[in-house]
Formats: sequence, structure tokens, C-alpha cells
Amino acid sequence: MAFEDLTGRFQMALRRLTGKAKLTENDIDEMMREVRLSLLEADVNYKVVKEFTEDVKVLAYGEKILKGLKPGEQVVKIVNDELTKLMGEETSEINLKTNDMTVMLMVGLQGAGKTTTAGKLANFIKNKHNKKPMLIAADVYRPAAIEQLQTVGQQLGIEVYQEGLIDPETIVKNGLKYAKEQAYDLVIIDTAGRLHIDDSMMDEIQKIEKLSKPDEVLLTVDAMTGQDAVNVAETFNKALNLTGCILTKLDGDTRGGAALSIRKMTGVPIKFSGTGEKLEDIEVFHPERMASRILGMGDILSLVEKATQEIDEEEALSMMEKMMTGKFNYNDLLKQMKMIKRMGKFSGILKMMPGMKSLGNMDKVDDKQLEYIEAIVGSMTEEERKKPELINRSSSRRNRIARGSGRSYSEINKLVDMLEKQQTLMRRMQGMNPDSLQNMAQGNFQPKESRSERRDKMKRKGGFRF
Repeated sequence: MAFEDLTGRFQMALRRLTGKAKLTENDIDEMMREVRLSLLEADVNYKVVKEFTEDVKVLAYGEKILKGLKPGEQVVKIVNDELTKLMGEETSEINLKTNDMTVMLMVGLQGAGKTTTAGKLANFIKNKHNKKPMLIAADVYRPAAIEQLQTVGQQLGIEVYQEGLIDPETIVKNGLKYAKEQAYDLVIIDTAGRLHIDDSMMDEIQKIEKLSKPDEVLLTVDAMTGQDAVNVAETFNKALNLTGCILTKLDGDTRGGAALSIRKMTGVPIKFSGTGEKLEDIEVFHPERMASRILGMGDILSLVEKATQEIDEEEALSMMEKMMTGKFNYNDLLKQMKMIKRMGKFSGILKMMPGMKSLGNMDKVDDKQLEYIEAIVGSMTEEERKKPELINRSSSRRNRIARGSGRSYSEINKLVDMLEKQQTLMRRMQGMNPDSLQNMAQGNFQPKESRSERRDKMKRKGGFRF
């Protein structure tokens, strides 16, 4: 995932300060050296790094910080605020007309994911803003670009206007006329990308921009290109009236430099980010939430939004009530896993949860574990699913389930422990006060040992006999 290394380095640098009762200027200097190296390694533009570290240092040197209570936590807040400012401070809303057709022009280099992103964006606005979208296939140069857009459109149930390999301006002109006749209120134009920027490419896009008079000119940028993304954005911004950027492949193995550099260097806001391969994997870019993720502080607002979109409220309430009774069984666990599956990548969801940073590298979480859990539960009898204690007490049942699911005996034990921990956690949450819940959110809460853990500990001490 994007920012993984950066998050680790930031946490290490800031952790040295948070435990101290008092800070010296030397403490802050050491922290800022680590932050500077972290940003440079993340491929953030050098000018951006220099200005960011200087701004943080000036604020952190303030007398209130050096002599105040919990100075380390105040420095963390400063870093969080400055990261947010770096990426735009406020969320940049998409420009949609209320009583007329909105036109959006997609531009960018070839390979940035522009065609797929056009479909993702159309689908997002259709569902979120109740619009009737149409896509125009104006990329007549890349092999199979039109077919790719048509495939995306079919999967989403969105019409794609195309006239084959003719002049792109003619396609756009006729497409806009057709969209008005058919009462579409959103048109997204997919234009040709190039492997490099050239004059003919810019001339063509400028003509299409003049012809279509778009409300949004959105540059699709591959987040994995790092600082090169800034150069691309600057070039396009000189030739066109860019209104925003869409960062793709933020779920990939990228250092995240583009997200931290583009707004500062070009003034062009990041409006959306692509977070996966599915056509639903696009989200509004919130600078304050991204800053929180980078610092490993979670993103509970985005998590709630995902849950609201994908999970039925009554279903969620019913599940929560069952969990709070402490009578949570394997049928309930399976329902919970299926809910999580609908929300996207398991590793991505964990990163949004406060306190999960203590679990280490989230990218090592295998999303196939959800499928393995389904297989294990599917190999249980109906009685075993309803009464977990039957499996807890019987090694022969565990062996049978392992054979039936094709998973190892140790995996069955882990699933048993997982259910036990959830039951214990929910029982303890019932009697918690707000302060205790806050500690849990920050990762300071440790549930009681499960039965299996206690048994393993006794075996190590030599106090356990079969």
C-alpha cells in the first residue's frame, strides 16, 4: 500500500518524542532529520520537503511546545496539520451542474489507468449524486481502447458513445449532441494518452477542450511515478485549464510522493484516488484523512462511509446486538466476514481502524484468509457452528474440520482463538466507560488471554498435562 514505508518512518520518529515529559530543540532537530529523510525516500519533491520541514520546525520550536504539557503529542498534531495543509487542507468537491449537463474531460499519459478511471468516476457520481452518465470513447490511437471502455460500460450499465477510429473532435461533437438528445446529465470524455508528452497530443486535447467546454478537466496520474507525476501535472496545467487530479494505484507498491507534491507544486487539487482494481474502488480525496493514515492514526470517517455504502443498517445493528450479548457463534462470524468482504480489501480496512497500527505491517494481511475462514466454517456441522464450545472441547472435531476444509490444524486453532477473543472483547466492552473505550481505540487495550493461549503458556511452564 501507498505510504507504508513513510508511515513506519514517521511513527518511529514521532514515537521518540511522545513519551518525553519535556522536549529540547535537539530532540526536535533529530525528529526533523528523520522526517526529512522519510519524505525524500518517499519521492516527495525536494522543495516541498524543505518547506514542510522548516514550517514544522518553526511551529515545534514554539515556547508552548517546549515548556507545555505533553509536548510530544502537540508535535504530532503539528505534523498532522502541516501534512493536511500540504495536500490541500480542504476537500475539493467535484463541480456538478444542477439543472444542466455536466461535462468532464479525462486527460493523462498512457498507462495511468485513465480509461478504467473514467468508468469508475461515472459509476461513483451515478450512485453518489444520482446522475445519469454517458461515456464518450475519444481515444482512437491506443489499440483496443474503445473496446476496453465499452467493456467497462457494460459492467457498470453505463452507455458508451463511440464511432470507431475517426477524428476525435468529430466523435466528441456528435457525442455531446447525442447526450443532450438522450437527456444525459453527465458526460465523461475519455481522450487519448501518450507514452510521452508531445505537441500534437497537446494540440488535439486543447481543441477538444475548446469544443466541449468541460466543467472539469481531470488529470489521471499514476501514483507510482513519484516526482515524475509533478512534471506531468505541470506540463498539462500549462496547456489546459486543469481543475483537478485523480491519483490512481494508491493501493499499489508506491512511495506516495505524488500525493504529497502535486498540490503544493502545481496548485491543482487532488479530487479522487483509485484504491484498487474493482470498478467501485475510487474515493474522494480528503487531505485531513490521508494525513491521518500516513501518520498511522487510522481513518474512522472513511471506514464509516464504506460501511454505510456497503452494509445494510438493520443487518449491522442486528450483528452488533448479537455480539454484545457475548453469544457470538461461527454463523455470526461468517456473516461478519462477508460484510468485511463487501467493503473491499481486508488490509485496507484494517489501516482505517484506530489502534491497528500496533499490529505491524498491514500489507502482510492475506485477503484470502477470509476465503479460508469460509472453507473452515463450511466444514463444521450446523450444531458446531451454533455451539462453539463443542469444537473448543474436542481435538477430534478440529481434526475432522481441518481435513474437510483442506486447512491445517493450527489454522482451526487460530479461528477458535479469534472467536473467543471477540466474545471476550464484547463482554468487556459492555461494562466499559468512555476512557477505557478511548484507550482501546488507541491500541492500549489488551483483551484477556484466550483458553488456547493459557493452555500454551501452561505447556511452556511444564504445568499442563494431557
